[in-house]
Amino acid sequence: MSVVLEDEPEVQTAAPVAPRADSLAASVVILLIMTLAQRLLGFGRGVMFCRWLQPEELGQWDIAFAFLNLGAPLAVLGLPGSFGRYVEYFRHHGQFRTFLRRAMIVCVTTSIVAAVVMVYYRDWFAELIFDSVDKRAIIPWLAACLMVVAMHNCLTALFIAVRRYRIVTAIQFFQSLGFAVISLGLLAVWPVGATSCVIGYGAATALSAVGTFGCVRRLTDAEPADSAPIGQRAFWAKLVPFAAWMWVTNLLANLFEVIDRYMIVHHSGLEVTEAWRQVGYYHSSRIVPLLFVAVAGLLGSMITPHLSLDWHLGRHEAVVRQLNKVLKLLLLTLFTASIGVLFVAPVLFTVAFENKFEGGLIVLPWTLAYCAWFGTIAVAQNYLWCAERPGLNSLALLAGVLLNIGFNLLLLPRYGLEGAVWATSLANLVSLVLIYLFSRRQGMRIDRGTWLLTLAPLALGCGIAASLIVLAALLCATATTSHVLTSREKRQVVTSLRGVWQRIRNSLIKFGFAAAPAMASGPAIDSFGQEKEEF
Repeated sequence: MSVVLEDEPEVQTAAPVAPRADSLAASVVILLIMTLAQRLLGFGRGVMFCRWLQPEELGQWDIAFAFLNLGAPLAVLGLPGSFGRYVEYFRHHGQFRTFLRRAMIVCVTTSIVAAVVMVYYRDWFAELIFDSVDKRAIIPWLAACLMVVAMHNCLTALFIAVRRYRIVTAIQFFQSLGFAVISLGLLAVWPVGATSCVIGYGAATALSAVGTFGCVRRLTDAEPADSAPIGQRAFWAKLVPFAAWMWVTNLLANLFEVIDRYMIVHHSGLEVTEAWRQVGYYHSSRIVPLLFVAVAGLLGSMITPHLSLDWHLGRHEAVVRQLNKVLKLLLLTLFTASIGVLFVAPVLFTVAFENKFEGGLIVLPWTLAYCAWFGTIAVAQNYLWCAERPGLNSLALLAGVLLNIGFNLLLLPRYGLEGAVWATSLANLVSLVLIYLFSRRQGMRIDRGTWLLTLAPLALGCGIAASLIVLAALLCATATTSHVLTSREKRQVVTSLRGVWQRIRNSLIKFGFAAAPAMASGPAIDSFGQEKEEF
């Protein structure tokens, strides 16, 4: 159901009714369940990669995957990044079908052009990506994979923007399942290292994208016909400025995420095979932390249309409260989960990874810390997007990229992989703090608890004991004071947990696993803890 901000047209002929968008609370429950299954698949796949690939082969796959993450958003000119911000706008103005048709035509065209350019200049891309022209044979596979990943990202962004999170989680799940099955099958019968991984990833992504075509058709059929034509010039004048900033932001964000590994390959002073091996060690340390980043990134994308809707309705203070609460809960969850990872890490690296990646275990604490900050950035930047100041977000990321490069040049030759991870950690923290400061200048109030929880991951680098002390202090402060969570936020969290439990209990009752409860009272369970200000 599209949100109506102004008077609807008088004529309401039997137009199909769009499927109801998922509420934020329901979306989070769906996210947790499906993401858990998906990430368990991804974790199992990552473990098998570590067992079946040598460190240098794993490093090549990591570099190839980093390129896909960097290149896919660039290939489609940042347009999918604007979907969450403008889908509701064009829906409200009766221009949704025009928006979707024009945006998808551009995305398909530019992704095909990008793939063709890669194949034509394969030697140059092999040198750029792998620092070795001998890897030219993998470039056509990478080009095809880039094209399908770009289109997959467009479809995912569309369904997130229209708040069909069940479809999004299904897409992600089947992509992850397909990648595991196809890539591991290829490695079993055609063990050509990174090439098998690239082919498996591309094939799984293509299949999951094709599987959404029916959902796209149903989505467009459920929308009313466009009621207000818009010319090309007016359309792109509205969309392009934000999309251009999103293009820059995606470039900076992905550079921010991959620059340390490319610095290892190109500027560590190591022989190329040894550099790939160090990247393989680094990859092993990121397998679990990147699960946290993925969940945080999906959460950041999920809340964008909800916050954008509140912003359009003039409820700016609601946006501030919602964003502070989500940031605090996310940071506390990531910090707690990271401590748990430190406990099980020795067994993971010794047994599951067969003692091949000792370098990854050494840098794991700081990898966990910077992944917590990097994941938080995906959520924190929402205020600047709502305020239509994505340029400030890009400036914060640019500062992080430059710091990362500078500190890598200083620390990488001297301290090796550890120096690269230290540089990345500092860059992530600085960028997150800058986003906070820029948001404050646009009217965002950063709560004291948000600041405290933002600094908490520093303890991870000091070991398990220090991390546990900090966690205990935070939990004590949360329970006894309002320094971490305000009284209002604690009430809302309790209400949300009760609502989630009620959903679970109702499901158990439905299937006969529990007795019917007494009449429940309180806010609706879809409120995500909001008393009267639902998303």
